[in-house]
Amino acid sequence: MESKQYVEDIDFQKYWLILRRRWLPSTVVFGFIFTLATTVAFVKKPSYSAYGKLLLQKRSATSALVTEAGEKIGQLEALNNFINTPLDTEAQIITAQPILEKTIAKLNLKTAEGTPVQPSSIGAGLKVEGIKGTDVMEVSFTSDNPKKAAAVVNQLMNVYVENNILTNRAEAVAAGEFIAKQLPQIQNRVRQAESALRNFKEQHNIVSIDEEGTAAVEIMADLDKKISETKAQLQEKTTTATELQDKLGLNSQQAIALNKLNQSRAVQQALIELEQVQEQLNIEGTRFQNEAPIIVSLKEKEAARQRLLNQRVEQVIGLKQSIPLNNLQSNEFQQQMMATLVNAEAERLSLAQRVASLEQTKLTYKRRANILPKLQEGLRDLERQLEASQATYDILLKNYQQIRIAENQNVGNARVITYASIPEAPVSPKKKLILVGGIVAGSLLYIVTAFVLDLMDPSIKTAKEIRQLFKYTWLGMIPESRKKGFFWRQKLNGNVPQLVVRDVPHGITSEAYRMLEANLKFLSPDHVLKRIVVTSSVAQEGKSTVSANLAIAMAQVGRRVLLVDADMRHPMQHHIWDLANTVGLSEVIVHQTQFEFAVREVMDNLDVLPSGVIPPNSLALLNSKRMASLVEYFSQKYDFVIFDTPPLVLTADAMTLGKMTDGILLVARPKVVDRVSATASKEFLLRSGQQVLGLVINGVSVEGEPDSYFHHAKAYYKEELITSTIPDSKTKKNHIRF
Repeated sequence: MESKQYVEDIDFQKYWLILRRRWLPSTVVFGFIFTLATTVAFVKKPSYSAYGKLLLQKRSATSALVTEAGEKIGQLEALNNFINTPLDTEAQIITAQPILEKTIAKLNLKTAEGTPVQPSSIGAGLKVEGIKGTDVMEVSFTSDNPKKAAAVVNQLMNVYVENNILTNRAEAVAAGEFIAKQLPQIQNRVRQAESALRNFKEQHNIVSIDEEGTAAVEIMADLDKKISETKAQLQEKTTTATELQDKLGLNSQQAIALNKLNQSRAVQQALIELEQVQEQLNIEGTRFQNEAPIIVSLKEKEAARQRLLNQRVEQVIGLKQSIPLNNLQSNEFQQQMMATLVNAEAERLSLAQRVASLEQTKLTYKRRANILPKLQEGLRDLERQLEASQATYDILLKNYQQIRIAENQNVGNARVITYASIPEAPVSPKKKLILVGGIVAGSLLYIVTAFVLDLMDPSIKTAKEIRQLFKYTWLGMIPESRKKGFFWRQKLNGNVPQLVVRDVPHGITSEAYRMLEANLKFLSPDHVLKRIVVTSSVAQEGKSTVSANLAIAMAQVGRRVLLVDADMRHPMQHHIWDLANTVGLSEVIVHQTQFEFAVREVMDNLDVLPSGVIPPNSLALLNSKRMASLVEYFSQKYDFVIFDTPPLVLTADAMTLGKMTDGILLVARPKVVDRVSATASKEFLLRSGQQVLGLVINGVSVEGEPDSYFHHAKAYYKEELITSTIPDSKTKKNHIRF
């Protein structure tokens, strides 16, 4: 199951109670602060403030002597406009030590010992700030002497104006010297840039890159057009040559060769002679055998004519091959077709060469066009360098001439617009403001003191916190019965508890004990309580007081009650009832005396058994069988038995007796028990398995409880809280812690 977290509301009532609880030390702190503020307001000497105004701005351009370069000298500009302004910088200059020293020297300010005043003493009363939305700076000085205040402001402004003029003039001189050194270098840089630009143009044949690029684009477009037209013509001639080659059965080379052979008279003559020999050989071959001398002679002549023909063909066409007679012999039509083929081939070759030439020209222009952007980039870089160098040179030359004029100017960018007058009324001390500040500071310290003291105090402050911590059944709340006042509470440790139920039976406290008695009576309807142990977490929580008064309340309703003082370390009941403690519980346990001799009747229906002599080991006595039998004996003899026991976190006596009785009644007192001790006692009770009947909250302050019902009870009874005192006879006894 997941735990739920709740946001706790702010408990303003709790904080108010803290302020009330710690009112005395907090009031002392408040009074000290307010007294200190009052002393300062009435003791502090009056001081006077004088005010003057300076105007800081750019110089007027209408001045005849102000030039562009001179105007920039001393110009007010901020490095970071989002953080500071030029006026902030000038304010620091005015308050600088050199300005203050010159002011002190001119006014001849000296201390009472006759030594010059230190700049820090002037700077402490000096205030310089810009007036928002203007170029005006206000200078003020505070002093106990009104004349001195006005004199310091006026002299300080005059010194600053003089220093401003000298500074601007020094800036002009420094600027002139710097420019004089830079001019030759910049001039040399201009010349180098011009030379680099000229060499670049000569190296790359550049006249005008823009015009050259435009012309290149136009030329390439014209070349593309011509290439297209030439390719069309080439295609046409190629088609014609192909058709002629198909008709002739010859390729272009063969046609050209045959055309040359047909036009060669030597080849034709050799061909005719070969044909004649062959014709004669054919005729003679019909008449003679192959071995006939005439046939052999004709064959030899045929071979000679063939060789002659081949030689002449080779001489004409450069081919070492034989040409068939049928190819060398053609009619006029074939010769015309071969001539046409040769012309077409010649034109085709011419057109092909032209196309190649045009494409080569285009490629040249394209390469040039491709490098033009790079050339243009390099050219622009060189031109920019030249322009930058030239512009720098022109500016420096112009400023150098103007700086010479500005060096002789006697003009600054600051002037006095209002001199300080002698103040008549003091500006401090502002008594009302100091007093109000003292009240505010004192109130804050009042709150801080109260909360710090409350945090330093580990005790639980209210009954509400006690109930939330223990979470036991709440059986009663006993109001505080002591007188009010700080000094009365200091006597708390030395007072003997009061029997308010007996002495003031009609008071609020008495009724609170009677209500506790009634709650115990109705706590367990099925089982009647007869034996209870009354204890607390720590000492001084009032367990003995609660035990005694609860016993009285029970006795007054007719019940026989035995009050046993089982605190054998610091017994208290014999002091409360003014009894002798010579014999008591310790003697009864060890059989040194009888119970009837040790018990004392203090009032009707109420007997008290003192603790007796303090034993060396009280726990051993209380944890004995004899004690257990005594508890049974007491419960048989009396209607109700109350055991007053030591605190839980100190001893185990209460838990030992708790196992022998019907349960434990736990008493807790605000401002006495702390959270650690209360938590420890709760853990002890839980681990030991004790039967805790309930919780009684003792010593509750009516004014300090946020949810107390005693406010209504007080109105009902129409009386103040009980403020009874201890009888004089009891104050003489030794005070013992309880």
